Formats: sequence, structure tokens, C-alpha cells
Amino acid sequence: MFVWLTAGLGLIILLLAGDALVRGAVNLSLRVGIPALIVSLTIVAFGTSAPELLIAISAIDEHAPGLALGNVVGSNTANILLVLGIPALLSRLHTSTCDTRKNYLMMMGATLLFIALAFTGRFTWVSGIVLLSVLALILGDAFRVARQHRRSRGAEPTAETCASSDDLEEVEGSDPDMPWWRIIVFLVLGLLGLPLGADLLVDSAVDIARQFHVRETVIGLTLVAVGTSLPELATTVMAALRRQADVALGNVIGSNMFNLLAIIGIATFVGPIPVDRSFLQFDLWVMLLASLLLVPFVFMKMDITRRWGMILAGLYGVYILSILS
Repeated sequence: MFVWLTAGLGLIILLLAGDALVRGAVNLSLRVGIPALIVSLTIVAFGTSAPELLIAISAIDEHAPGLALGNVVGSNTANILLVLGIPALLSRLHTSTCDTRKNYLMMMGATLLFIALAFTGRFTWVSGIVLLSVLALILGDAFRVARQHRRSRGAEPTAETCASSDDLEEVEGSDPDMPWWRIIVFLVLGLLGLPLGADLLVDSAVDIARQFHVRETVIGLTLVAVGTSLPELATTVMAALRRQADVALGNVIGSNMFNLLAIIGIATFVGPIPVDRSFLQFDLWVMLLASLLLVPFVFMKMDITRRWGMILAGLYGVYILSILS
């Protein structure tokens, strides 16, 4: 029982610290004159992925690399089936009004590249360079498109997402009135809390795996993956209730790209990540098939209805049961 409480505590600390780091870093960057456009495309994106990154690094340090890989693959699967499925049960997601074709194709390209590298048997620093180079190209393209968009509208957008209106979203976590002392507090809490939460969660996950005689990869694909997907789920639920399908779908696509390219890309410089046979035979293909399920909503102008929400959430339940069995 204690190990489950410790895992829960680690997850809570991790999520709160990640949010604190994003808020502190965003407001510090804006205060020192870094353009909001660059802040949105880099600091916010990396900051929201900080929990997954710290888990990956901590897992490699604890000689449990399967936990790191399981977290990324499991999170991507959960982001599509669970993070889009549950909000659709609450409110119809009008994805037919969005144009995410370009970003979706980038995500699929990143997914196929990730699977191809996985079949080499392990992710090394060479794989990391390849993944991070692709990420740099994607960020560069997003920055170019965003600058063009700003010039055409006379305003500064946050990134290229599917926009259903002319209103541009504010930078996530920005507060023009935030005092310096609060910025510093957020930064300190984030920088101290992230490694603490990651260590607690990874240590507890390894203990749970040993206690129940299951592989660390299974814990990464289930407990850790669902836990680190909670921020995306909360964001998507609120977007669904506010009828903002663009935010919901864009959030999932962007998160999946960063998980594949940034998290594993950076983690490989800490140590190699061997790929368990179960990933090659099952989990990577489930992630790919889950990604392909978005085709009707991206290219065929279909909404994610409650019926689709039931299907997506149900498929995730079947996936979890198949792993645990």
C-alpha cells in the first residue's frame, strides 16, 4: 500500500512542479524581452514535457530504461484513445472545423521514424541526434509559419495550430502582473520538484513491478503513462467543455510529437535505451494504429462524437487489459 501512495505522491509533485516551471520560465522569458512567439514554440513546449523527460532520465539512471520507453509509447497511445475519448463523452468535439493536416502528417512522420529506429534494437545517442534534428526542423518550420501569420494579421500567434477563429491564444502560463519574487518561487519549486517527483515515481514504479512480478515496461505503459497524460486530459476536457476542438486536437498532436522526438531524443544522451521485444511485436503497432484512427477527423472533416468517444475509450480499455493479462 505504501508504495502506491509514494507513486501517487511522486506523480502529484511531478505534475505540480512541471506547471510551476512552465509559469516561472514563461514569465521570466517575457520579462527579459524574449518574444512571446519564441517562448510559446520552445519554452512552453519543452516545459510541459518536463515531467516525461525527468522520468525518462531518472529511469535510465535507475537501470530501468524500459520504464522510459514504456512511458513515451504508452503516453502517445493514451493521448489519442483516452485524452480524446473521454472529453468526447462529455461534449462533441467539432474537429471538422479544424485544419490540422500538416501537423498530423508531421506527427505520423515522427511516429514512423521512431518505429524504424526502434527496430535497430536500441536508441543510442546517434538515434537521439536524428530525433532532435527532426524536431529542430519542425520547430523551425512552425516558427517560420507563425512569423508569416503574425505579419499577415498584425498580431503574434503562439504556434501553428488548427484555428477556427481569428482570436489568437495567449501564451500559456503568462501573467503580465506577476511580481519577480513569485517568478523566482515558481522556478525554484519547478527545478526542485521535478527531480524529486521523478525519483519518487520511478522508484515506486520499479518496486511495484518487482512486487507484482511484472516488467517495468508494463508499469511504464500503464501507471506512469496514464499519470503523465493527466495534464493533457485536463486541458482537453476543458477545451471540449468550451467547444474548442482546435485546442483539444492540437494539444494531442503536439504532445505526441514532443514525446517521440524530444523525450527519447534527449534521454539517449544519458544512456542507451534497449527496445524490449514486446514493443516491436505489439505496443509500437498499437501506437501507430491509434494514430491512424485520427485520419477521419483530420482529412474527412468528421467530428469526434460521443459514439466515437466510447469507441476510443473502449479501445484503450481493451489495450490496458491485454497488457495486464
